[in-house]
Amino acid sequence: MTGPELERALFHWHAVIKATPRGWAKDFALSIQRNQRRRNWKPTAKQAQIMRTMVADLFSGSDARELIE
Repeated sequence: MTGPELERALFHWHAVIKATPRGWAKDFALSIQRNQRRRNWKPTAKQAQIMRTMVADLFSGSDARELIE
């Protein structure tokens, strides 16, 4: 995930958290929120892929629970 792409994802992350139902996806979103506060934190490749999907789902109106499947 490039720097600008990460910035865009994190800009929308609060909305992602609000839109995500309880469960694994919500826990993941909250863990990203905590981790982003660390100095020089970068998501792993798998985290970045899931983050992209969650942000895209926010704008497409898709249900975040589908992400787990």
